[in-house]
Amino acid sequence: MKGKLLSLLLPLALLAGCAAPAGAYRLPAEVTDLSQPVEAGTPAPPEADGAADAAIGNLGAQLLRAVREPGVNTLLSPLSISLALSMTAHGAAGDTLAEFEALLGADADAVNANAASLLADYTHLGGSTVANLANSLWLDDSLKANELFVSRCAAFYGAGLYQADLATEGTRRAVNSWVEENTGGMIPQILDDVPAEDTALLLANALYLKNTWAAEFDPDDTRTDTFTAADGAETATDFLSNGIRTERYFRTADAAGVVLPYDDGRLAFAAVLPDGDLDAWLEDLDGGTFPALIGAAEDTRLLLRMPKFEAEWGGELKDVLSALGLDAAFDPARADLSGLGTTESGGPLFIDSVLHRAKIQVDEEGTEAAASTVVMAPAGAPAPMDYEELILDRPFCYAIVDLERGVPLFLGTFERP
Repeated sequence: MKGKLLSLLLPLALLAGCAAPAGAYRLPAEVTDLSQPVEAGTPAPPEADGAADAAIGNLGAQLLRAVREPGVNTLLSPLSISLALSMTAHGAAGDTLAEFEALLGADADAVNANAASLLADYTHLGGSTVANLANSLWLDDSLKANELFVSRCAAFYGAGLYQADLATEGTRRAVNSWVEENTGGMIPQILDDVPAEDTALLLANALYLKNTWAAEFDPDDTRTDTFTAADGAETATDFLSNGIRTERYFRTADAAGVVLPYDDGRLAFAAVLPDGDLDAWLEDLDGGTFPALIGAAEDTRLLLRMPKFEAEWGGELKDVLSALGLDAAFDPARADLSGLGTTESGGPLFIDSVLHRAKIQVDEEGTEAAASTVVMAPAGAPAPMDYEELILDRPFCYAIVDLERGVPLFLGTFERP
C-alpha cells in the first residue's frame, strides 16, 4: 500500500572545467514524462525577500553544525536544500505548513516568490559562469497528484514531472540518470537502492555551476607545504598562491579571511580562518555571518596561500531537520501533506528521508563541486610589511556566496587534506 513521500533528493553541482549538462536523456519505457501536465499560469514577478534569504544561511549554518564531525571535511548546499524543502511546502497544511514556514523564514507565498527570484538570478549570471538549476517531481502510479501543487512547482520552480511505478529498478536508474545529467556527470548516483514499495513521490533538485576566478592563480606559483589538522596531523598539500596582489581581505576580532570573486561579478568564494579553534567559531555562524564578512572586506595587498583541494560529503538529513523544528512532516500520525495529492490506498503522505550529497574541487582556474539533493619596533627590527598574510594551513570554513544577497550556495569546512 503506497502511502508515504519517500524522500527529497538534493542533487546539485558547481563545476569548473567540465561541460555543461547535455540535452534530455532517454527515459526507460516504464517512466512517463508528463511535462507541464496542467496549466501552470503566469506567476507574479519574482521578488527577493531578505528574511527568506537570511533563513537559507541560517539553515545552512544549523545543518553544518549538526552533521559535521570535528576533523572531517563537511560540505552542504543550503540553496539546494532550501529549494527542495520549499517545493515540498506547497503540499503542506496546518501545523506542518507552519513548521516549513518557520524553517524557511517566510510564509509560503514569500518563499515561492523568493525561490523564483533566486532561480531567475542564477540563470542569468554573467562572465564565463555556466549555471543550470533543475527540479523534478517523480510520481508513483498510485498517486493522484494535486494539480495546484504540480502547477505551483512548475510555475515557480520549473519542475519537470515524471510518472512510473517508483519501486522498480528502472525508476531508480531513471532518477539517477536525471541526477547525472543535471550535475554534468559529477553525481552519477543518488539512489543506491530501489525505492521502497510504498513510495508515492520523490522530489529532486539539481544545481550546476561552472565558475572561473576573476583573477586566476598561476599554476607555476602552486607549491607543496604542510597542512596541520586540529589533532596535529600534518599532511603535505599543494597550496595555491597569488604572490602579493590586491584581494578583498577582512580581519575581525576572532578571524581573518578573503573573498575571491568569480568573473561573473555576482558570486564569490569566501574563506575564513579562525584565530583559534574552528569548533568555537562555528558556534556563532548564522545567516548574517558571511554577508557581514563580505561587507567588511577591503582591497588589501595580500599574500594568500590556500590549499588546492577536493572534499565531499553525503548523508541523511531527516533527523537533523526534525531537530530543527520540521518535525510533523516526518511523523505519519501528524504530517499534513494532503496538498501533494492522494494515494489509492488513502494512506497518509509523510516524508521518510532527505538525502544530500556534495562535492567540491578548488584549483587554479576556479571551483568544481557537485552534490546529490555543499575559511600579522625599535632600531634594528625588520621593516614592517606593507602587506597582510593569510595562510590557510589549518582548519577553516568556506562558502560560495552571492555577493548581492548573501545567500550561500555552498557551505563547508576544510579540516583535513
